[in-house]
Amino acid sequence: MSKHIHILGVCGTFMGGIAAIAKELGFRVSGCDANVYPPMSTQLAQLGIELMQGYDVAHLDDEPDLVIIGNAMTRGNPMVEHVLARKMAYTSGPQWLLENVLKDRWVLAVSGTHGKTTTSSMLTWILEYAHMKPGYLIGGVPQNFDSSARLGSAPFFVIEADEYDTAFFDKRSKFVHYRPNTLVMNNLEFDHGDIFDSIKDIQKQFHHVIRMVPKNGLLIAPKGDVALQETLAMGCWTPIETHGDDTGWQANKLDDSGATFDVSFNGEHQGQVNWSLIGDFNIDNALMAIASARHAGVPTHVSIAALAEFKNSKRRQELLAQVNGVHVYDDFAHHPTAIAKNLAAFRAKVKDQRIIAVLEPRSNTMKSGIHKDTLPASLNDADLVYLFQDDQVKWSVSDLIDQCHAPTVCVTNIDALVEQVADVCQPNDHVVVMSNGGFGGFHTKLINVLEKRTLKK
Repeated sequence: MSKHIHILGVCGTFMGGIAAIAKELGFRVSGCDANVYPPMSTQLAQLGIELMQGYDVAHLDDEPDLVIIGNAMTRGNPMVEHVLARKMAYTSGPQWLLENVLKDRWVLAVSGTHGKTTTSSMLTWILEYAHMKPGYLIGGVPQNFDSSARLGSAPFFVIEADEYDTAFFDKRSKFVHYRPNTLVMNNLEFDHGDIFDSIKDIQKQFHHVIRMVPKNGLLIAPKGDVALQETLAMGCWTPIETHGDDTGWQANKLDDSGATFDVSFNGEHQGQVNWSLIGDFNIDNALMAIASARHAGVPTHVSIAALAEFKNSKRRQELLAQVNGVHVYDDFAHHPTAIAKNLAAFRAKVKDQRIIAVLEPRSNTMKSGIHKDTLPASLNDADLVYLFQDDQVKWSVSDLIDQCHAPTVCVTNIDALVEQVADVCQPNDHVVVMSNGGFGGFHTKLINVLEKRTLKK
């Protein structure tokens, strides 16, 4: 009989990916979460994974051989306490992945404060396009694939390498478990203020994973990122390829939006990318993916051809609807740098048409107020700004109103926010909704209201 694994926090994207891979490996897999709901619950149920609502210790009556504990689980959780008291075998998701999958694979790990999901998705798609059938685990929904994770065929495995902590019993960053052959470091800024006290804390974790990349591996990093260069100066034993300077990987934009650009490496022209994405940051992501794939044996011209067919991950500049001439987008941006780059990309694309930015400061770092001083400037490319304040935000969002370049409104109720945004919408407006959560169903509610209205021109 196959070994039984039970996963605490199974409906998170990462832990759901672990469940899918474990099922492929032949384990019997069950799991529970505080909220078992689509789309992850549907995806897992279709794989034959037994799902349970909540954290009732009765879920462990059919005692598993191993409990995998997600990093959202804390001491005091009844199932965590039950596992500890009964001395049941337990581990973290990253550790399980290392021991059961990654230790025998060529791991291509994509790290950084921003762009991990998009770059991981690009890289996975390039390898797939090149018929390499990679395994992968991505913290989002890659639209070129049917799921966010799969075992794949050896040797290649792409993983989104998150610097967030591993579990309540292992406070190292997740990525120190991955032991990459190819390590992408997109960028490095202060984030996750709930677990890190300073950027030096984050640099220390990044240096842990740098130490693990072998001499025949490859590090890929932007030349101009000071925090990353400081981290590499702490010690590096692996070849490095860069982008953003006169050597290494370079891009030459052929239009303002970034939908077309030339690629060169060490001064030699490699080809031209024509794709559906926009923004300088996505060009940077593409260069990282191309460089990583080249290390795995994919010729650059094949990567360029693959990117022409790449579909961005869900919740990344995703056009949800066009209603009465109003474009409604969903985006995961939740850090001032990501917000600024995202809005700049939209500005380059839509030119003089209006951008209405709607932001939920939902990440733990945002809710604590750590980024409140840099947030107003990140919204400069918007024509109108709507900020949402709920009970979880520990500071007064309305204090930013006078600091924002564009007219700004702060609203404390989702339905009121929907009505206020709908009231100002005009044909050819672009409503960019930014949150790393569900935002109380704001997107769907706004689309529904717009569908019932005749807009003023």
